[in-house]
Amino acid sequence: MPATPVTIRMHERDNVAIVANDGGLPAGARLPSGVELRDRVPQGHKVALADIGAGAPVLRYGIPIGHAAADIAAGSWVHERLLAMPEARALEGLPVATVKPAPQPPLEGYTFEGYRNADGSVGTRNILAITQTVQCVAGVTGFAVQRIKAELLPRFPNVDDVVALEHGYGCGVAIDAPDAVVPIRTLRHVSLNPNFGGEVMVVSLGCEKLQPERLLPPGSFPITDERAVADVGASAEGGLDVVCLQDEAHVGFMSMVESIMRQAEEHLERLNARQRETVPASELVVGVQCGGSDAFSGATANPAVGFCTDLLVRAGATVMFSETTEVRDGIDQLTSRAATPEVAAAMVREMAWYDEYLKRGSVDRSANTTPGNKKGGLANIVEKAMGSIVKSGSMPIAGVLAPGEKLERGRHRGLIYAATPASDFICGTLQLAAGMNLHVFTTGRGTPYGLAAVPVIKVATRSDLARRWHDLMDVNAGSIADGRASIEEVGWELFRLMLDVASGRRKTWAEQWKLHNALVLFNPAPVT
Repeated sequence: MPATPVTIRMHERDNVAIVANDGGLPAGARLPSGVELRDRVPQGHKVALADIGAGAPVLRYGIPIGHAAADIAAGSWVHERLLAMPEARALEGLPVATVKPAPQPPLEGYTFEGYRNADGSVGTRNILAITQTVQCVAGVTGFAVQRIKAELLPRFPNVDDVVALEHGYGCGVAIDAPDAVVPIRTLRHVSLNPNFGGEVMVVSLGCEKLQPERLLPPGSFPITDERAVADVGASAEGGLDVVCLQDEAHVGFMSMVESIMRQAEEHLERLNARQRETVPASELVVGVQCGGSDAFSGATANPAVGFCTDLLVRAGATVMFSETTEVRDGIDQLTSRAATPEVAAAMVREMAWYDEYLKRGSVDRSANTTPGNKKGGLANIVEKAMGSIVKSGSMPIAGVLAPGEKLERGRHRGLIYAATPASDFICGTLQLAAGMNLHVFTTGRGTPYGLAAVPVIKVATRSDLARRWHDLMDVNAGSIADGRASIEEVGWELFRLMLDVASGRRKTWAEQWKLHNALVLFNPAPVT
């Protein structure tokens, strides 16, 4: 017996809906509205609910996601080849701070168990991070980290992990180019993430362009130990703990490794003395992101994350949404939600910078949409953007961060737009630099993405994905499409899970399997 056809229509104005049934629907299936499918329509793909004439807008989320390239009959499969993509909205004449949501009552009494840092920030994990100035030292550092984990870490039960902040930057680059500030401040601020407890340790080669004092100049990092450090590179400053591999004191490979281990032990001792304490939910700094997106992303997982975003902001927490090309087509929605004209202007500034960056590469925002996105039912970047923006919820946008910038306590709180590329790995790295201590990642096609520095909660958009990837997905938002849960119920489930994960009471699947993607620094400057 064929399954009863189920479709999802996002707005009363929409003239298309997506097919929710696993496996899609065959030609001849009749929708509850009486429309009969003229084509087989795969799951997540759009079906025309009415005749759409050539040149007429195709509406999803109540906005035109494209214009029909030819006449489209009711019941037809509406895919990307039938749509002409609209031009990007101009960055002039935008609504500014016009949307004033009704005040929501604060959420009080919610707490988690976190690690309070000297600067007032709070970590959700207690990790020793070893910063690297250049890719050249990655092999040595990685070897040392494996020995630290095997030989030292078992003696320090309060320390969750030791991670090497490996990256591909540091030399062979135009280090003084105007945009070189982006990767440098990104790595600097990643090194200061709240989950690292203020312990700053650096491995340097010695001859690289990104010298330690340029990466972490005096005053840019907390000094947790005033004692002179025994084994530092010649370029070290003040309390900056640097192991320089080209130092003449190192004779042979094992000398380098043992030097790294000796310094790591001092940091591990201080980290091990830390204890979790009860802190308000307002100390959460959450980055939200989507990857491997499909047409369900904007119908199930992202709306649930958006509802949870509102809960977090009501609890006093900070939430960052990002992915410039995935929100660019909704810029009018964003500037209208800006808390002030200055915030709106900052968003426009970041969008304009990114438009110019893409132009230099002879591409536009349409380069974002992947083959997997299209296979999952997303026709183009406009449709993808509408589904991505809903992760941000409905609260006013209180601030904007440029790529690599760090949240400032007392200045940035609430809903923040952190301007980043949409690349999963680069976006995650930049949100780490901004200071997130917890990450939420939605996916429809599926991705084992994870970060070593923060817990990553994975939210599946479809029940089929959640069933197949049962030991990779933490939350199943597909229950919304199945009719077994509401957006609000899944949003609350996610909120409560966040508090448990932040407290260390629960581990995410990515943590359990130790699925960690590499840091990828955004470097818009030339490589020499």
